[in-house]
Amino acid sequence: MRSKLGDLARLQHIYDAINEIENYLNSTNFEDFSANSMMLFACIKQLEIIGEASNHLSDDIKAEYNSVEWRQIVGLRNIFVHEYFGIDNHIVWDVITNDLPHFKHSIELILEELNNKQT
Repeated sequence: MRSKLGDLARLQHIYDAINEIENYLNSTNFEDFSANSMMLFACIKQLEIIGEASNHLSDDIKAEYNSVEWRQIVGLRNIFVHEYFGIDNHIVWDVITNDLPHFKHSIELILEELNNKQT
C-alpha cells in the first residue's frame, strides 16, 4: 500500500538520503569506495531511496520544478533495483560525486521555498 506522505516529507527523505551518502563517503576515494562493499551497497540503497521518493512526488511538484531531471533520477533507481549485479561502481561514484551535489542544492532550494509557503 502506498504511503500517504506528502511532497514535503518525500523531499526531506531525499535530502536526508543525500546527507547519509555524504556521511558514508566523508573524504573517501574511488579505490576505497569500490573495495568496501558495505559502503557501496549502503550508497546504492540511499540512491534507491532517492529514486523511490522522487518517483512518488506529485506531478504538480515535478512540473513546478521541471529543471530537476526527475525522470532520470527515477530511471537510475530502476537500474539499481533491477540490474543489481550489473551495476558499474564507476557510474555509482560518478553520480555521487558529480550529480548529487547539484541535486542536493536543488532539493535545498525547493524545500526552502515550500517551507516558506507554509509560513
